Amino acid sequence: MIAAVFAKGLFASEAVQIAAGVGASVAVVTAIVGVFTVIRGQSFAGEALGDIGTTGGSGAFLVGVGPLWGFVVGNVIAAGAMELIGIQRPRGRDLATGIVLGASIGLAALFLYLTTTSESTTGAAVTILFGSVFAITTSTIPLIVALGAIVVATMLTIYRPLLLGTVSAEMAASRGIPVRLVGALYLLALALAAALAAITIGTVLSTALLIGPAASAIRLTRRPALAILTAAAIGVAVMWVGIVLAYDSYEWPPAGHGWPVSFFVVTLIFIVYLGSGLPELRSRRRSASGVGAPVSLPAAAER
Repeated sequence: MIAAVFAKGLFASEAVQIAAGVGASVAVVTAIVGVFTVIRGQSFAGEALGDIGTTGGSGAFLVGVGPLWGFVVGNVIAAGAMELIGIQRPRGRDLATGIVLGASIGLAALFLYLTTTSESTTGAAVTILFGSVFAITTSTIPLIVALGAIVVATMLTIYRPLLLGTVSAEMAASRGIPVRLVGALYLLALALAAALAAITIGTVLSTALLIGPAASAIRLTRRPALAILTAAAIGVAVMWVGIVLAYDSYEWPPAGHGWPVSFFVVTLIFIVYLGSGLPELRSRRRSASGVGAPVSLPAAAER
């Protein structure tokens, strides 16, 4: 029975061990940032930073450094540009994101052309766009751990001010909270989280890991802290199951090729998101029975 689920050599494979550890770590980091990204209505910014990572990743290949460095540098620069244009103002968020995204896509087209026509970077486009958690080397792990620690430390530091500012920026400002600084730190954390997601499942699909588990968790609970824990559990689960299926797929027809981890992860996230809507559907049917509603975000922020 176990052999039918876990292919031979799965647990002994160093690539699988690295993938499982890195994948779980990234899933936790993206869950923390992703929940706030959803409740702040900045999913478009998360999507844009994932796409912008293409520019940084292809530029990194072009100069001969690891793609993660490119993802990080490109996303941080883009986040800074969004902040300067005015992403802190709700009406300016989509405008700032769209302007920066448009400029970055132009550069990405140039860099991808140059990298794909260079003999020394064969397969660069596939690596950047779709990633491969199996291809992460041990030398990259310290950087991933350091970036993840920075994101977690930042989000823990600004958790309550960010939550209050998300509910009401005016209320937060009246209490002496530096709303713009808190927002800028959150945007930095979002940029780094998007870079980590990109190194695992690629820039094109990174938004699924950043937004999908968080959106599913928020459909299941309105409590921010519980939503983060739920999103982390979902992210780790889909990542691990995706790794197992991708490893097993090397024995599927046509044998020896295998399917990408990113495909399984994104598909599982989509299935989980659809399933997360079932409790809400049931609660609507019971709404006439007087069952109490879950605690809202404003109430949670006041605690």
